[in-house]
Amino acid sequence: MDIQCDLDEFYMKQAISEARKACEIGEVPIGTVIVLNGEVISRGHNLRETKQSSVAHAEILAIEKACEQLGTWRLENAVLYVTLEPCPMCAGAIMLSRISRVVYGAKDPKGGCAGTFMNLLQDERFNHQSEVISGVLEEECGEMLSDFFRQLRERKKQEKHDRK
Repeated sequence: MDIQCDLDEFYMKQAISEARKACEIGEVPIGTVIVLNGEVISRGHNLRETKQSSVAHAEILAIEKACEQLGTWRLENAVLYVTLEPCPMCAGAIMLSRISRVVYGAKDPKGGCAGTFMNLLQDERFNHQSEVISGVLEEECGEMLSDFFRQLRERKKQEKHDRK
């Protein structure tokens, strides 16, 4: 394994840690870290249910924190690590903030916009493209999501049964 792969796994493990924080509070387990010059400058995890906000995705929250931290909306040379392939909204925010590299774990066949469903991050019609690396710790990221949704379905099934 080369140094970049080792670094990608190192930072993805931190994104997984963020995803676990989301899971602990009943949120879909998606986590993000943003790295600039080898330093984590922001972290985020899903808070849609907590905030009752459709835009409280891990990536959006981490991008906002990074912009505040740096005092600029331009996150050039930053790398965003996320456990699930970004959705259209998050891919748009990544593009607009000029993040240079995106590394994600699990693919999202229903809404992934970094190469699976469509690829907004590398569409040359936009004035900015990001390098995209997929499948970093994919199995671990995917299992966390699968486990969460399986438990959610079981809980809903039990609640429905209890009401009868």
